Amino acid sequence: MTGAWPLPAVAAISVLQVLGVVAGGPLLVGLMRKVRCRLEGRVGPPVHQPLLDLRKLARRERTRPDQASWIFSAAPVVLVATTLVIALVAPLLATDPAFGWSADLFALVYLLLVGSVALALGALDTGTAFGGMGASRAMTIGALSEPALLVAVLALSVPARSSNVPTIVARSLAHPAWLATPQRLLSLVAFLIVIVAESGRLPVDNPSTHLELTMVHEAMVLEYSGADLALVKLGESMRLVVLLALFADLFVPWGVATAPGVGHVAVAVVAIAAKVTALGIALAVFEVAVAKLRLFRVPELTAGAFVLAVLAVVSALVVP
Repeated sequence: MTGAWPLPAVAAISVLQVLGVVAGGPLLVGLMRKVRCRLEGRVGPPVHQPLLDLRKLARRERTRPDQASWIFSAAPVVLVATTLVIALVAPLLATDPAFGWSADLFALVYLLLVGSVALALGALDTGTAFGGMGASRAMTIGALSEPALLVAVLALSVPARSSNVPTIVARSLAHPAWLATPQRLLSLVAFLIVIVAESGRLPVDNPSTHLELTMVHEAMVLEYSGADLALVKLGESMRLVVLLALFADLFVPWGVATAPGVGHVAVAVVAIAAKVTALGIALAVFEVAVAKLRLFRVPELTAGAFVLAVLAVVSALVVP
């Protein structure tokens, strides 16, 4: 624990981050759906509709395939739990969250990977063709998107001389000139591609489709129902908010609280809400303008993100 921040302030920051991610995830998904519907000439459901859907699912009976083991039931819990840990330790609102010393970029990427693998194992555990197909496709995409995310953030750690994400954010605020360097721009593009791939958005996946020849994420969760399906949907929306918030704080860190105080925290809350909302709207507008890629073209996109991330690291090491 650092000395500048008192323990109650650090605890309050972490609680706010967790509550913001839990409530903000479904609301962001609802906002993106609303934007897409408006752009397509439709009225669309209200922004808070995902929250109503989660409440409805939580009240329904939970069913499980006869051949499924405990892995099937544990996968949604692991998905939500790993995302909550990231929301707890990541510098979403302040540069000194609880257990910020443990928010190493390798640890955060590992936690994201654990959630993805758990969901894929849950899909395989059902023994159905759709579950196996969705898990295979998801792991094919994740095999390149997760390393690209790791290398992209690694490029940001070179000038900061640390792989600790709160330290990277704090030193980026102290050196604004770093934000316009070539490695930052390359990492920015790679990070955006990873966000699209990890969250299952267009052009990588279409979250609103149920066509067996094209769906990826939906194929993995077809067997879930009731509270299990509610956890899956909540976990996926939380991951989207966490990724967008990390992107905003790493590349546009202004507004992150660097000192304790109600005023600083209030500004941080408004800033992160505005940045994540803007990114979500931009992503929704982008989805309307593009078409889904063929499955065999998706690895080319994620491989491109990995190459950009590697170039960012090389640039960070070569350019002073």
